[in-house]
Amino acid sequence: MDKHNISLYQSLLDDIVHNVGQILLGKENAIRLALSCLLCRGHLLIEDLPGVGKTTLAHTLAKCLGLQFNRIQFTSDLLPADILGVSIFESNNNSFRFHPGPIFTQLLLADEVNRATPKTQSALLEAMEEQQVSIEGETRPLPTPFFVIATQNPSHQIGTFPLPESQLDRFLMRIHLGYPDPEAERRLLTGQYGRDKLQQLECAFKAPSLEQLQNAVDQVHVSEDLLDYLQALIHFSRQPGHYANGLSPRAGLGLLQAARAWALMQGRNHVLPDDVQAVLPSVVNHRLQAITGLEDSDSDNPARQLLRVPIP
Repeated sequence: MDKHNISLYQSLLDDIVHNVGQILLGKENAIRLALSCLLCRGHLLIEDLPGVGKTTLAHTLAKCLGLQFNRIQFTSDLLPADILGVSIFESNNNSFRFHPGPIFTQLLLADEVNRATPKTQSALLEAMEEQQVSIEGETRPLPTPFFVIATQNPSHQIGTFPLPESQLDRFLMRIHLGYPDPEAERRLLTGQYGRDKLQQLECAFKAPSLEQLQNAVDQVHVSEDLLDYLQALIHFSRQPGHYANGLSPRAGLGLLQAARAWALMQGRNHVLPDDVQAVLPSVVNHRLQAITGLEDSDSDNPARQLLRVPIP
């Protein structure tokens, strides 16, 4: 990629971050991480307390990216058919007709996904990995692009079912929003809340342009030395004594793509170790479980040990 294209891409991505920031106040870093995740064709998990803007972020991203948007409220009585769809007998033509569920969209918001039972959660597995669903003996493709943004409440809250490791590994990133800073909260309290502006928000571009940006991410250069650093991180995670389980190959590929997307957002056509370190906690913290009892273990931020791995 030449410098002109890189500059255009960076300007467009900065505009998207700015527009989303008018709705979700004071969360630029989280917005950039979420956008990087979608540029990598990945799925995003947002974990935080109720009322901090998780649903707002998903809805605003869909609006800015020009994506078809559906929302499912996950509850304990939700069934897989409520997500995937069901065939209904029609007496006028004496046959069954398939009625697609809300998963047939470009951006699916799985709101409070950990309030559903494991059986219902598993309905997302095939869709997130293969962009298709198998229902009643037939495989049906999902729209392109297809993203899942799931929100979940902290596991200590009442009525939650923890996501299994196989489900967590399908999310490229997990981010937290946290409480707003004092300046952003003052804007909220004085009536400058951006949610009211969501309907007036203009789409930055259409899906074909999003595909161009995704292809641009694939073209960001990765040097041999940078690959050595990535492999050092992956190898460290798999050594006995640090984590219960190491990073999977899917996690390694996701970390590489996330670093490429972050570099593109910074206006560069090559990846630096700083890019890897910027996205590392969001990519690995939900995949790794630090072994407790170690002096440098951190159950809330397992990536802390990886950040100490020397850069070759």
